[in-house]
Amino acid sequence: MGGGLTHIGDAGEARMVDVSGKETTARRAVARARVAIGAEALARLRAGDTPKGNVVETCRLAGIMAAKRTADLIPLCHPIALADVAVEVTVGDDGVVEIIASASAADRTGVEMEAMTAAAVAALTLYDMLKGVTKAIEIRDVVLIEKDGGRSGRWRRGEEARDGDRREDTAP
Repeated sequence: MGGGLTHIGDAGEARMVDVSGKETTARRAVARARVAIGAEALARLRAGDTPKGNVVETCRLAGIMAAKRTADLIPLCHPIALADVAVEVTVGDDGVVEIIASASAADRTGVEMEAMTAAAVAALTLYDMLKGVTKAIEIRDVVLIEKDGGRSGRWRRGEEARDGDRREDTAP
């Protein structure tokens, strides 16, 4: 019944993929989230006048913590012994905050979900930290920027993939 799908068993049940036969290799992934916060929140953030304290540092820490808990949040993800997680938060003059999260490990499966979870939770934390200023905050996108390692090798958003699909960065 699974029809060759990797996460569907013969009886149609969800299952975790067995990666025990895969080689342990260096894995790395980078994800991005963009969050529009508006002029008032931007001014208050820059002035350090926000209701809940240091917004940027709290978002960074939330992203790192989230990456470490990805397997607890996403049902069929494997627990990964992360070697490094980094989250950078850049506040743009246009009122858009860019969050770049990276994750790396030596493992049998990739760290794309850890990087994307870090970016997503950092973006949600940004909303939480600034919702006392405005509720009109908009999380615009959470996307994988690049990944490297494993059987599929390197992939970068906007470049030709091995399978011939064209992946383009359509986010503003």
